[in-house]
Amino acid sequence: MRVIIMVVFVLSATILFAQEPLDAIRYSWTTPQGTARAQAIGGATTALGGDITSLYSNPAGLGLYKTSEFVLTPGISFYNNNTTYRGSSASDAKSSFNYGPIGIVWGIPSYNNSKWKNVSVGLAISKTANFTNRTFLEGNNNQSSYSEKYLEQLIDGNATNPNDAANNFPYGASLAFNTYLVDTTTASGSYGYFSNATVSTGVKQQQTISSKGGISDFSIGLGANYNDVFYLGGSLNISTLNYTRTSTFRESDATNNANNDFNYFESEEYLKTEGVGASVNIGILIKPVEALRVGLSFHSPTWYSVKDTYTSLLTTDTEGYAGEQTQSSTDLTDGYPGEYNYRFRTPVRLAAGLAYIFGTEGDVKAQKGFLTADVEYISYKGSAFNAQDRSNQSDKEYFNTLNNTIDNVFKSAVNFRMGGELKFETIMVRAGFGYYGNPYTGNYFGNSVTDVTRGSKMNISGGLGWRNKGMFVDLTYLHQILSDVYFPYDLEGNVFNAAKVKSNVGNILLTLGFKF
Repeated sequence: MRVIIMVVFVLSATILFAQEPLDAIRYSWTTPQGTARAQAIGGATTALGGDITSLYSNPAGLGLYKTSEFVLTPGISFYNNNTTYRGSSASDAKSSFNYGPIGIVWGIPSYNNSKWKNVSVGLAISKTANFTNRTFLEGNNNQSSYSEKYLEQLIDGNATNPNDAANNFPYGASLAFNTYLVDTTTASGSYGYFSNATVSTGVKQQQTISSKGGISDFSIGLGANYNDVFYLGGSLNISTLNYTRTSTFRESDATNNANNDFNYFESEEYLKTEGVGASVNIGILIKPVEALRVGLSFHSPTWYSVKDTYTSLLTTDTEGYAGEQTQSSTDLTDGYPGEYNYRFRTPVRLAAGLAYIFGTEGDVKAQKGFLTADVEYISYKGSAFNAQDRSNQSDKEYFNTLNNTIDNVFKSAVNFRMGGELKFETIMVRAGFGYYGNPYTGNYFGNSVTDVTRGSKMNISGGLGWRNKGMFVDLTYLHQILSDVYFPYDLEGNVFNAAKVKSNVGNILLTLGFKF
């Protein structure tokens, strides 16, 4: 399995920012977003309905609307990341503005005594994934160097002469060659390359990864109510993907020896990903008895058309050998950044839910509260990349290999969400919980990092609500605990470098709503 993963990295050697399996997880391993009310109950809204969040969870829930309403959901998120890399610990933090659904639902009653009691139309925009984050890691390494990936690029790219090395790899190895981080050797009469990084005596490694952006879904949906027993609905979602990442990796001589031809190098890589996609959600909701609701929903893949834009900058200080040298990828590409267009598909999601309403269910004012729970199935193997130009054979082969890797390193997962609400006349008290299963197989990590706790998300939430005379205000705090791994770099047949990442994310959401 490790061989398959290495093939992907080898094939992407000439494109430093080539797509990789973790991109599929970034755009697919997301938790449900919604109004403050929906988030307070753990996102368990598949069977509950009656909330604009139904556009994204189960559109059949729109059929429960008998009136119309407008909602606005601003929020703020706080990120705190703790990393452990090669025995050293580090931390970093960041905050960002966030938002849930902003939109309107029109409840349209029937006036002809039909068993179709009403239909409802929903229209909203919501941020369904937030990529704003910052992670810092550091540690000492006497087994490998980040610079070795440049050597692999030169070897696998058949750079048989200095001109190839200096020009054919503008986003990676050429920068290292032109700044003397990588140099030539003619040992044993054969031409080759070596790194000036002082691995044998140890190097200090540091990396900062800053990201921002997210996925916003513009959704329009329809829900219908048949005899106050059976509800069905569907929604169309237009998704805009925006992801920006700046990665700065610094490697310095751990011995501070001023006479070994290596002081430090610093690589800065910039990636911007933009995409537009579309998906559909369909669902049903049934009330077999007055107090019980059963919901089922199907979420199609989101089919994205994506463009990556990337640049690289490398600064190297080889002390008395060549001093400090700097070069940008744009120096080798006539001032233009690299661009690459491709397609991406997220996995299918299936969800089922139960909700039990306390009190007189037929009279909303008499309800005393509810309990609700969801179970969701998702196969991350269903993620796939494809070439924009399907006639390009090399692109097809690359993406086939990448998708085979995805099929081997990711698996299916089951997510669970539950929550409840107690109602005290105009005041509501809510709490919720969500657990999101590990999307990785053991194949991704290899035998050397079996101790890494990875791939788990847990959400704990609580909130308050107030409703009176057609106006409502909901306030929620949601805390997410994430355990995962991050790979600063990977090398063929060499030491596997994995950093443990434990994240705590706090989210505050406020929903303002007006019924009319």
